[in-house]
Amino acid sequence: MSKGMTEIRWHGRGGQGAKTAALLLGEAVVASGKYVQAFPEYGPERMGAPVASYDRISDKEILIHSPITNPDVVLVLDETLIDTIDVTKGLDEKTGILIVNTPFSKEEIQKKLTWKGKLVVLDATKISVETIGKPIPNTPMIGALLAVTNFLTLDDFIEDTKKKLEKKFKNKPGVIEGNINAIKKAYEEVKKQ
Repeated sequence: MSKGMTEIRWHGRGGQGAKTAALLLGEAVVASGKYVQAFPEYGPERMGAPVASYDRISDKEILIHSPITNPDVVLVLDETLIDTIDVTKGLDEKTGILIVNTPFSKEEIQKKLTWKGKLVVLDATKISVETIGKPIPNTPMIGALLAVTNFLTLDDFIEDTKKKLEKKFKNKPGVIEGNINAIKKAYEEVKKQ
């Protein structure tokens, strides 16, 4: 975040919405007048396989088109990935932020890591089940991200996302309301940490 742009890496499993989250965030950032790159990285394309997605956000035009190797923020949608993937690779211990979706405590997750930087934990899956009715943690994780960064306000993200959800789910108001509530609930939970 100190290099004039914010670089974000998302880790998840196929079907958890890491790609969708990166794209939703990217579209909201563009709507706010900033520049963005949002892109996935695919391995085996199957449900449950590890996937990664990325966002690069800047106030100025982004002229680089390389992979993100030193992210400012890493979001982990499935905490079991910590056991098989180096989710903190390239993440600076002094300035980086790691956000993990888990029912476990910060101390329990910290024991699994060699990385000792800023760690935020929340049970985004539980939040999504309570608000949306399905275990899809991507929108609550965006709420957590917005709580620890300053490139986009919660209100701006919700306004943009609500418009997109209203187009896609116009006959399912519960899906729209559930996702908005999930984002807000995660945001508030992380702000209390």
